[in-house]
Amino acid sequence: MVPLAAMPSDQVRLLLVEDVPQVAQYVRGLLNAQSQIRLVDVITDGGRALAQLADQRPDVILVDALLQGRVRGMALVRELKASGLGIPVIVLTVPQQPVAVSPDDGVDEVLSMPFNGYDLMTKVVAVSKAHAAATAHGPSRMVTVFAAKGGVGKTTLAYNLGVAAATDGARVVLVDGAIQYADLRALLNVPDSAPSMLDLPTDRVAEADLEDVLWRDPSGIDILFAPPRVEMAEMVLARDLEKTVSLLRRLYELIIVDVGVALDEVTLSLLDQADTILLIVTYDGTTLRNTLAMAETFAKIGYPLAKLRYLVNRADAAAGIDPAELTARLGREPDYRVRSDGKVVVPAGNLGQAFVTSDPDALVSRDVVEIARRLAPARAHARPAAAAVG
Repeated sequence: MVPLAAMPSDQVRLLLVEDVPQVAQYVRGLLNAQSQIRLVDVITDGGRALAQLADQRPDVILVDALLQGRVRGMALVRELKASGLGIPVIVLTVPQQPVAVSPDDGVDEVLSMPFNGYDLMTKVVAVSKAHAAATAHGPSRMVTVFAAKGGVGKTTLAYNLGVAAATDGARVVLVDGAIQYADLRALLNVPDSAPSMLDLPTDRVAEADLEDVLWRDPSGIDILFAPPRVEMAEMVLARDLEKTVSLLRRLYELIIVDVGVALDEVTLSLLDQADTILLIVTYDGTTLRNTLAMAETFAKIGYPLAKLRYLVNRADAAAGIDPAELTARLGREPDYRVRSDGKVVVPAGNLGQAFVTSDPDALVSRDVVEIARRLAPARAHARPAAAAVG
């Protein structure tokens, strides 16, 4: 993630709804030491908050869940959601009264007391950036597929998810974000002579430029490949890739990015831009440990919990780890599960094909098709829903 000091100079306008003077003063003190966030006002009466939004024009609203008075904290959150103003809300609470992140209910993020300046600023900036990206990009969705350890099937899943979504009627582009080793290029046996993201202009990327560089896969999806050689990776700059992704957002309904394991500048940029980070985990002790470490890192960066989704690959091969233990260690039920079927997955991968099309009736294929439907933006699907993932 871009450090706060290096972020654009435009301030995030924060409105605080808080009736405890000590808490309000504490927030003021934290924000006085920085310039990224401007506290436009503190409203002590929840009943007056909606009426003052037009004058204050905040980018983010911080509401105390314990707010007293005629309109209490969570009631105000619901009113803000129902107003249709579209201003993201962070709910301030205490561990004894937890609040779940639920954008559908108006809770875009939660900040639990006690908190420090870093906690406050990263939450506010992350929510503001996510809202701005969603507003600018409309119905498109970007899913960054990440794994904290190699060998868990990350690239194979990314490719098959893209093919499944395209088969279902979505306009899909796949980005080879594993810059150093070009995992997608290797998986699909694409020759080194095929163009890569380095063939795009570095000043201004146009749609015509993309047409010359994107690889049209036989499956029907477009792919932007990483460079073919390891030493070329350092030539890929995060800022150039950000511009490219912004253009892809306007042209495709679903952007799936397969990133590498290392948290370098390019990977962090692609994680920042994602609407959803799909974390691949397996029943392997090292993978699980690394995944938990990354989840903690993502929390410190300021990613909302709603941005992270866990996919358990080879979910029917627990290998001695109790599924209940995995759920307990993740702190939540995994969002998706994909069963194992080496007889289907391995031959397709060796041929550079998608198993969701080579054997669409296999259980593993049905799992992936259902997940693709759930990850894609809401739209009119060309095919009926597959069986729910077990």
